[in-house]
This record gives sequence, structure tokens and C-alpha cells, in this order.
Amino acid sequence: MLITNPCVIKFSSALLVTFHVFLSLQLLFFNHALAAELTFNIISLGAKPDGKTDASSVLQMTWAKACDSSTPATIYVPDGIFYVRSVSFNGPCKNNVITVLIDGTLVASSDIQVLAKTKSWIEFSHIDGLSITGGTIDGQGTALWNCKHSGKSCPVGATSLQINDAQNVNINGLSSINSQKFNIVVHGCQNVHMTRVNVSAADDSPNTDGIHVQQSSDVTILNSSISNGDDCISISPGTSNLWMESITCGPGHGISIGSLGIKAEEDGVHNVTLTLSTFTGTQNGVRIKSWGRPSRGFATKVYFQHIIMDNVKNPIIIDQNYCPHETDCPGQASGVKVSEVTYEDIKGTSATEIAINFDCSPINHCTGLSMKDINLTYENHIAKASCKNAEGTTSGVVEPSGCLADKSNFWQNVL
Repeated sequence: MLITNPCVIKFSSALLVTFHVFLSLQLLFFNHALAAELTFNIISLGAKPDGKTDASSVLQMTWAKACDSSTPATIYVPDGIFYVRSVSFNGPCKNNVITVLIDGTLVASSDIQVLAKTKSWIEFSHIDGLSITGGTIDGQGTALWNCKHSGKSCPVGATSLQINDAQNVNINGLSSINSQKFNIVVHGCQNVHMTRVNVSAADDSPNTDGIHVQQSSDVTILNSSISNGDDCISISPGTSNLWMESITCGPGHGISIGSLGIKAEEDGVHNVTLTLSTFTGTQNGVRIKSWGRPSRGFATKVYFQHIIMDNVKNPIIIDQNYCPHETDCPGQASGVKVSEVTYEDIKGTSATEIAINFDCSPINHCTGLSMKDINLTYENHIAKASCKNAEGTTSGVVEPSGCLADKSNFWQNVL
């Protein structure tokens, strides 16, 4: 007669249930790992790292696979040089974790006609959740720069990397060199984080802005180095909540808000901070610029703090009569309103005698300017300041002495 122990049966059943749960969890983790490791290697899909064979179609096909995946996907660009004529990556996608991991270099054509009718060489649009990590993009812009310097009729040039109408974007460790025109453009985006971005172009390369931000909010740029022939960072209408920290700028034209006032009706710029940064040999340091014409544009709640200037031509400047090359200037009073701008702990050397230059609109004075702990010298002496239509306050030691006027006793002066 077989005697069954109830305790043994209960223990065996519990053991089977535990084992079943263990296997289910293992299978779940295994499937998750497979999903997380969905990687598309462009060489495996046909791209050749010879710097000659066009990889554009392979990249487009790879993007289509990654974008169509319901799980996170990585596009992997291995070590090597990959020629790319032009690519445009569009969403929306089925997942919001797409990574472009670059160990190699993407190069554009050196023929200035190849991108003559293309605004952007590499473009991402309508994407939620994009990461671009590492690698180098080489716009091969030297030939176009030379054409422009010669005075001949030349193409406008293409932006190397443009990101449109995207959110939750992370760019980390990317290098952009020799861009034909702008290096990186962020347009119509929200929540963009850039760190360890390096931009390099010749100091006489025209219109090669390092990072251009427009119609975008909640953008952060950290620990980045930019040297070029135009603005290191340019900030255009519609930008809000921009944080820039630990930026090394130079050579170049500095960091600029503007140009503003291009249109009579345009969005303003507000809540912009630059901190813990260094300018070396630049044409300008921190600059706000607007065209001299009617406009409803504005710049407000701007903070420039903890900045070192090394041989900078215009360390602190507001120019509301902006007109590059002095041709076709509007010659009118700027309608752009500049207010609540703070300059704090800015020190170093100016390459010109006037280190602080506030040239504000005669019909819309700069107001709420605040200067605290400024020390700028020119040829081992305290530099000078020039103020027109500029109102505000000073505190701490400010050298050159502030020439700001209070509203009740407006004046203009050159010290």
C-alpha cells in the first residue's frame, strides 16, 4: 500500500511553481536582453569604410529598420571612414530609444556642387528619443570657404547636422569638423542635452557657427570646445531655458544672442545662462545683437557669469545696430527690447580699449542691466566702457567703471 506524505506533495508543488517562475523570469530577462541589444552594424548591411563608396543608402535603410523597431535600437558606425552624400532620417518612430553610435568618421563630398541644393548634409526630424554618441562628422568645407573668399558665385553651403522638431535628444562626444556652413543646428526641439561636443573649423571659415539654437526650449550644452570662423554658439528667436556651462570658445565670434530683429514679428529669447566658460582670441565675448529696424522681438532674463576673457576684442557687448559688412543696413532704430541681463564675475583681458560696449536702441533702451564683480584690462591697464541708452545697476568692484544710467537720470557716457 502506497502512503503519500502530504508535506512532500506540498513541498514538491511549491518547488515546481518556483522553478516555473524562475524559468519565466529567465526567459523574460533573455528576451529583454535581446531587445536591448538590437544593433544594426552598417558594415554588415553593406557600407564600406573606404571613404569613397557612398553609404547614404545603407544608412537610410538602417534607419528605416531602427525606426520601425518596437524595441530600442542602435545604429552602429564602426571604425573607418564612410563617405556620405547626404541623409535625412525622419520619424516618428515606433520606439523612443534610438542610438546612433559612431566609432568612425562620416565624410561629405569635397565637391562644392554635391550639396549645392541641400540645406543640410545630415538631418534628423520628428523624433522622440534620439542619442548620437561619439565619432566625427567631416563636412569637407574648405573648398567652399575658398570659393567664398575668392568673391566668385558659390553655393550657400550645407549645415553638417540639423535636428528638427525633435524631443529628448542626447548628443555626447560628437566632433564636427570643417562644416560648409553651420555645424550643428537645433530647430524646433525640446529637451536637448549636449555634452563633450567638439567643433573645429578654420578661423576665417565663413558662417560656420558651432551650435545654433532656434525655436527650442530646455536645451543644455556642457563641457564643449568650439573653434571656428563665426559664433561659437548662436541663439536665435524662440529660444528659452538654455543652459551653457564649461564652454571653451575660440577662435570665433563669441557666444551671441541674435541676430534679433530680422523680422517685425518674431518670438523672443528668455532665460538663457552661460557660466564657467572661457573665451580665447575671439572677436566678441558675450554678445546680444539686433538689427536696426522695427521688431517686436526681445531678449530677457539672461545671465553671463563666472567667465574668463583672454585677449577678446569685445568682451561684453550689446549691439542694437548690427549690420555685418556694413552693407544694406536698415539704418533705423531697433525695436528689440533687451532687459534683465546680468553680468557677474567676468575677468580677463580685452584686445581693444573698450571692453564694455552697450550700444542700445534709442527708442527702446536696454533696461535692468546688472554688473557685478567685473575686472577687464587692456594692455595691463583698466579698459574703458561705453554706454548708449543703457540703464541698470552695478555692485561689487566693476572695472572698467560702469557707465550705466538709472532711469531717473538717464545719460550716456564714455569713460
